[in-house]
Amino acid sequence: MGIFREAIVGATQVTLRVLDGADRGQVYKNLQAPITIGREEGNSVQLNDDRLSRFHIKIQEDQDKLVLTDLESTNGTRVNGEDTQLRILRYGDVVSVGRSVLLFGTRDQIAGRLEELRSDGLSSTGELHAGELAEQADSSSASFELHLGASEDLQSTLHMPLPPELPDQLSAGQAAQVSELLEYFHLRARLLVQSAILAEEEKHVMISIAQWQDLLDMQSQLAEYLRAIGEPGAEK
Repeated sequence: MGIFREAIVGATQVTLRVLDGADRGQVYKNLQAPITIGREEGNSVQLNDDRLSRFHIKIQEDQDKLVLTDLESTNGTRVNGEDTQLRILRYGDVVSVGRSVLLFGTRDQIAGRLEELRSDGLSSTGELHAGELAEQADSSSASFELHLGASEDLQSTLHMPLPPELPDQLSAGQAAQVSELLEYFHLRARLLVQSAILAEEEKHVMISIAQWQDLLDMQSQLAEYLRAIGEPGAEK
């Protein structure tokens, strides 16, 4: 991620989407900087995460940039997989605190950043290797360590669920909705797979930064759907 120049945020409002953790699917919109994130009341964002410190991180504006500061937390903070004490945030950054993983920025803000990167000629050179993506993912997420065709014993050991069965006795309308939902994610996944670069000799797959952000966006959407289904009364 070091190839990126510093991006000017130009606004004091912050949007954070929870990709993983107990609050998965929660979206915190238009927060006014400065904000704090932790497990206790009094924070701008209070997360249900016992690995968070009482006041874990602070995000504040400084010279038209948003700066993340770790507030001497017990378990530390990572941005894009790197341990961080002080960091300028850029749209699309992934912030890991405790067991929670947060995506910084709205979809429009991240799309704007990607367009700037393309203008700078980084769309073809800014690739991340699959191994680097695994390092950037939250360490508690075993899905990055599993290979296709892994045994059921291995999946059970890593507490990964097996593919679930589709619900039966759906009405025609419900079946159509489920089909439409699955088709949407299937088409997005197919585009990602088809556009990835396979280097067989080096035994790795490369995807562009734009594809990586699309993958994060898919994860965020799925998290929001799961929250909406689990908590029907929750704000969407």
